[in-house]
Amino acid sequence: MAEDPYTTLGAKKDATQDDIQKAYRRLAKKLHPDLNPGNKIAEDKFKEVSAAYDLLGDPDKRARFDRGEIDASGTERPRQQYYRDFADQNGWSAYTNNSGFSDFGDFAGSEDILSEIFGRAGSAGRRGRGQDVRYHLELSFLDAVNGGKQSIVLPDGTTLDVNIPPGTRDGQILRLRGKGRPAPGEGPAGDTLIEISVLPHPYFTRKGDDIYLDLPISLKEAVLGAKVRVPTPGGAVAVAVPKWSNTGRVLRLKGRGVPRADGSKGDEYVKLMLMLPEKPDPKLEAFVAGWQPVEYSPRQSMGV
Repeated sequence: MAEDPYTTLGAKKDATQDDIQKAYRRLAKKLHPDLNPGNKIAEDKFKEVSAAYDLLGDPDKRARFDRGEIDASGTERPRQQYYRDFADQNGWSAYTNNSGFSDFGDFAGSEDILSEIFGRAGSAGRRGRGQDVRYHLELSFLDAVNGGKQSIVLPDGTTLDVNIPPGTRDGQILRLRGKGRPAPGEGPAGDTLIEISVLPHPYFTRKGDDIYLDLPISLKEAVLGAKVRVPTPGGAVAVAVPKWSNTGRVLRLKGRGVPRADGSKGDEYVKLMLMLPEKPDPKLEAFVAGWQPVEYSPRQSMGV
């Protein structure tokens, strides 16, 4: 018998769906076969964790498990009271004789009725859908923004190609219909659900559909202005830095952000950061020492 899924995930019975997801992600990152090559114990544990999340991560399945309608493997529990419940709901209990058994002598075609009831249930079982399976996939920041094709190595060693839509978000779940476990009868296979984790980028950050970037500029570029190359998720572009640009000035690059489903894109916001040379420059020091600027105080607004 499968272990209790709450125990497998280390979650409490009253855990929220968000807590269940966090518990799964924590274990998946620790046990994923890609991070434990050749470790059969970790692989088996990962399968157990995925199966438990397949059950508890689906609110409907979780509710049915909590009510005792399905077991830890997702299999229907036998309903011994099914016929009695049906009879009570339809007022048949009034025809129960003293022996405890129902007398159907007055009901013409009762066998047809029972056959229809149980035949319908059996047919539903044969058409039941297979279980969903869940996997975890880490994407680079740019692969998530720009989209593309990725491959997942499954526990059995096979690979599954996944098309990543442009603009995929951290925590998003991609559904591959019909790529899950086969149905026990004649029904359709379940789905494969892939939870995405997006790795951080060295200099890009994302807020919604917009991209943010701190761009270093030189003293000369800040004072005199210049055309500079600016990185964007789609590649570098030329941008004009205005004269007398202070640190903190923000330039908006319209349509250089994250692709949206409707074909539009967010924007990129570039914050200018004045950077002096890494090594001291004697000529620059000599120039500044002899510079006679018009009186001004960069701290005037602070009252100092």
